[in-house]
Amino acid sequence: MKRVALLLIVVLAASARAQATRPSILADVGIDQKLDVQVDPGLAFTDDAGATVHLGDYFGRRPIVLSLVYYQCPMLCTMSLNDLTRTMGAMPLKPGEDFDIVTVSFDPREKSDLAAAKKRHYVQEYRKPRAAEAWHFLVGDEANIHKLTDAVGFRYAWDAKFNQYAHAAGFIVLTPEGKTSRYFYGVDYSSKDLRLAIDEASHDKISRPVEQILLYCFHYDPSTGRYSLAIMRLMQTGGVITLLALGGYIALSLRRDARRRAEVAHG
Repeated sequence: MKRVALLLIVVLAASARAQATRPSILADVGIDQKLDVQVDPGLAFTDDAGATVHLGDYFGRRPIVLSLVYYQCPMLCTMSLNDLTRTMGAMPLKPGEDFDIVTVSFDPREKSDLAAAKKRHYVQEYRKPRAAEAWHFLVGDEANIHKLTDAVGFRYAWDAKFNQYAHAAGFIVLTPEGKTSRYFYGVDYSSKDLRLAIDEASHDKISRPVEQILLYCFHYDPSTGRYSLAIMRLMQTGGVITLLALGGYIALSLRRDARRRAEVAHG
């Protein structure tokens, strides 16, 4: 039992240390699952051609894959867009026919020329018919960006020390009418899950909350010369699994100790 108690102490100490070392800026960063929320169709943005558009211009036809990034992100946004492109490319669904994609920069300083450059790159990478007309890259002012990010639960923060945004990676599937239907987290997306999510959204179905594995991009590490990523799993089941594992270990230890005492008593 001494070993079990020691194990519990080590686990609790590690957990406390992990919480203590979490950067404070991440307290304001995350992606909250606000399911069945109507995105305001009147929010105005500028598209990759420099024209003023409203989000409602993309509603009413097909489900929408909504991704929130900033185009000059040093690492994580590119990773997220790369994997989104790969995932969509692996699906049999057709852009512009089965779904549309809307990518919005949450950096109000970015302009349509950056959006156009990103669109050229990812349309070429996607290599699907009608990709250019189905994938929209937008920029906007701070007020409309905040209204959109607040509506869908996308929380981010400006890191003045490193002159970049702290944010998490993921995207959201909207119904054709612009309601939040399903959230995807991280950068490793399943084409099967995305296809199912688009199919459900096309029938105005709202999924249940999914497990959250938050991948953050938040600071430049001068010791390595690279931008750092932080991963945090926000799952109640993760805690349950840990407790079950510890409970199993304790039960085995108790059984082993009882067997040894019985052997000594009959020895």
